Amino acid sequence: MAETADKKDILRGGQFLVKETACEDVFTPEDFNEEQKMMKETVKEFVDREIVPHKERFEHKDYALTEEVMRKAGELGLLGIAVPEEYDGLGMGFVSTMLVCDYISGATGSIATAFGAHTGIGTMPITLYGTEEQKKKYVPKLATGEWFGAYCLTEPGAGSDANSGKTKAELSADGKSYKINGQKMWISNAGFCNVFIVFARIEDDKNITGFIVENDPSNGISLGEEEKKLGIHSSSTRQVFFNDTVVPVENMLAGRGEGFKIAMNALNVGRIKLAAACLDAQRRVIDLGVKYANERVQFKTPIAKFGAIKSKLAEMATNAYASESASYRAAKNIEDRIAIRLDAGASHSEAELKGVEEYAIECSILKVAASEDMQNCADEGIQIFGGMGFSADAPMEAAWRDARISRIYEGTNEINRMLAVGMLVKKAMKGHVDLLNPAMAVGEELTGIPSFDTPDYSEVLSEEKAMVAKLKKVFLMVAGSAIQKYGPELEEHQQLLMAASDILIEIYMAESTILRTEKNVKRSGEDAQKEQIAMAQLYLYHAVDTINQKAKEGIVSFAEGDEQRMMLMGLKRFTKYQNQPNVIALRNLIAEKVTSENTYPF
Repeated sequence: MAETADKKDILRGGQFLVKETACEDVFTPEDFNEEQKMMKETVKEFVDREIVPHKERFEHKDYALTEEVMRKAGELGLLGIAVPEEYDGLGMGFVSTMLVCDYISGATGSIATAFGAHTGIGTMPITLYGTEEQKKKYVPKLATGEWFGAYCLTEPGAGSDANSGKTKAELSADGKSYKINGQKMWISNAGFCNVFIVFARIEDDKNITGFIVENDPSNGISLGEEEKKLGIHSSSTRQVFFNDTVVPVENMLAGRGEGFKIAMNALNVGRIKLAAACLDAQRRVIDLGVKYANERVQFKTPIAKFGAIKSKLAEMATNAYASESASYRAAKNIEDRIAIRLDAGASHSEAELKGVEEYAIECSILKVAASEDMQNCADEGIQIFGGMGFSADAPMEAAWRDARISRIYEGTNEINRMLAVGMLVKKAMKGHVDLLNPAMAVGEELTGIPSFDTPDYSEVLSEEKAMVAKLKKVFLMVAGSAIQKYGPELEEHQQLLMAASDILIEIYMAESTILRTEKNVKRSGEDAQKEQIAMAQLYLYHAVDTINQKAKEGIVSFAEGDEQRMMLMGLKRFTKYQNQPNVIALRNLIAEKVTSENTYPF
């Protein structure tokens, strides 16, 4: 009975906005079990042995090295973490798959991309949508690294609008095969893959269809030259051309016209895994930055002692800590939702698909936040190194270039911003998230008399939690009024959606950071967590600023007269601290911890 109650208590995707979450109900990196800790150490050792010593080769387009490292990862079982055991995988839970993606992706974007493309969009569509015969034929080879996979969706005229592809699949006269003709571009792993997931349109179908296509040059498959790219230099990226490529009908993936659904669901998983892929990259950049700052002496002082550098290190560490907190919170929510589905009798593939789909909003939030935090981290890393940071002989230049792609693939950050709010509105319309009643309550609060009581914020992080609750009211106020005004046409007002999305993102990231810290304060005491408390407070301070700016931008753009004045007054009320944090003192405390330990120590 208790177990059923627990299941009901798990928040659905997007409900974080309208329901309070207890810190005991979030998963944190400090909750890794022994198996996960061992897996983390295994992956870190692998990266430090097989990748880090060869950074120079990765920067000089050594595609063979990428393939070699991927094969070794396969031998260790790292390519089959998420694959069920019956297909030669390790069958581990979602949190463990996040953890492996996190730690294998930090040293070079080339391996991060090859690993993500193979294990995610290269293998997962077959694991989740394939027939039993398709799974038995292909998945064991992909899980062990005997074969590699690639994913052919993007075309010259079909990028963000993925369903507009022109590649055609024509059924043969005898009904036994399809002939595929078309061109795909930006295909990761194309240069060494054995099997493609190809999306093509049959006749004039509304939606594209997925096919499993073996890479056989004698079957009308040819590749363009390796693309010249800003970063991820040793990630094989080529155009793929299909010229009367014959594919047996039994290689259709799922049903006719199901390709768009496959593509969208694969992207949901890809987005949260991309957030994971940005985590260890941030940690490693911080490590490099702080080591350099401690060693670099100017004006007879290590630059780590200067306030300007302390500020950078503190902000970098805080954003990395926030990205970790939110990513693993969502990963465990997904894992728990998958478990509920499995207990109810769903198949592995159905449970995983529905589990991830439930948290598609959070996946988009994380993709945006972590990719932008990583880019900022690498940018500040260059700045700490000064002139040396601009040199290709120092590590920051490559980190910055590699980070840049993360804001583009798995759906651009602009697309993901609009998706996050759009999906939330759709969930509200289906009754999965009650936005209407909380939004009406906020409206009533705006016209009511505010309380002048002085709240008791003596408990650690209590004011921060109260602030997050108020920030949620800001979103409900702004988004609720915008939905009322524009209805279904809201999606045409992209700049409003983007502003609302930034509010949503900051709420989720700030709340996740605060809840992780509160949980660990209860576990190990306030003194042991003083730097983490400082990071939670610093992150929230910036979140309040961002939300204030974005909400104001929205309010002055769609509201007028009394409504505008009332909403601006509400905004002021909902973003007001009782006790403003001492931002410089917070940064100094965090930076002192990072510099004294000469690493990212959280």
